[in-house]
Amino acid sequence: MHCPVSPVVFFVSAVGLLAVTVVFGVAVGSVSLPPATVVAVLASKLVPWLSLSGVTPTAEAIVWAMRLPRVLVAALVGAALATAGVQMQGLFRNPLASPDIVGTSAGGALGAVVAIAAGLSAVSPLYVPAFSFAGSALALGTVYALTARAGRSPILTLLLAGIAIGTLCGALTALVVSLSWKRWEVAQEIAFWLMGGFDSRTWLHVRLLLPCVLIGIGAALAYAPELDVMSLGDEDARALGVEVYRTTWTLLLAAALLTGAAVAVGGVIGFVGLIVPHAIRLVVGPRHRVLIPACALTGSAFLVAADLLARTINRPEEIRLGIVTAIIGAPYFLRLLLRPVG
Repeated sequence: MHCPVSPVVFFVSAVGLLAVTVVFGVAVGSVSLPPATVVAVLASKLVPWLSLSGVTPTAEAIVWAMRLPRVLVAALVGAALATAGVQMQGLFRNPLASPDIVGTSAGGALGAVVAIAAGLSAVSPLYVPAFSFAGSALALGTVYALTARAGRSPILTLLLAGIAIGTLCGALTALVVSLSWKRWEVAQEIAFWLMGGFDSRTWLHVRLLLPCVLIGIGAALAYAPELDVMSLGDEDARALGVEVYRTTWTLLLAAALLTGAAVAVGGVIGFVGLIVPHAIRLVVGPRHRVLIPACALTGSAFLVAADLLARTINRPEEIRLGIVTAIIGAPYFLRLLLRPVG
């Protein structure tokens, strides 16, 4: 019988893993730096009165201005997608639910592409996340309305509805791209953005993403006990005093906020919300009070590592991050599809 790992042991290990991936994510690049230099620069920024050797203006510019924002964006997007995935799997009572599988990422992509094509991203950086959130919320709400039957979402129904909504959003996205093709720069920006990636991300993107991630994860944690009870089914949850309707739509909006913010900043990055919650549930158990922060930490470390791989596997060229996560996640998804659990 499987015995979950102690939460204390897991969280200590996860924090350590995240710290290591962040340091190496900042250290490795076209100009590599010793990890000790990265730690020294970060320490000097966080504790200004420290006087540490190895903190040169060049190292400080590379670490603080160029690479750290990208790594932090990757960590936040990973946390957002993994948390959204664990919420969806809890709500749908289905291990195959995730932002990309049920069409939420495609809906967010459609909203963001509309904002980019309309030129709204040049007016204010807030338009892309706002449109992406609206698209994610609409797609997720539609899938839930189509698939929820007697408090459950059958795997086949969920997959078919997700494929249908995702295909429709993808077709509408392609339509927007084709209508923008005469504006080559805009079309090229959209095409690269759709493949996912964190190049050219700055502290502005960190500031845009951080509040959305904190709100979304906070909402998920606040409703963690209700998610545990709802795993018994809607009727049993009502009998135990859970307000199923309010809980469901609050968590759907939180998942849409997380997905929309992640898509708006990082583009379409698949499978993080599928493989991380499923794998971590096997390690720490099903209680959402532990599972949600565990998935957030692991999703952060996973995506920082995947972004590092995308940047370094084919130097000096950079592989789009969405390609890397798809290569890792698609076989895992096929395994789950052939041997469903839960």
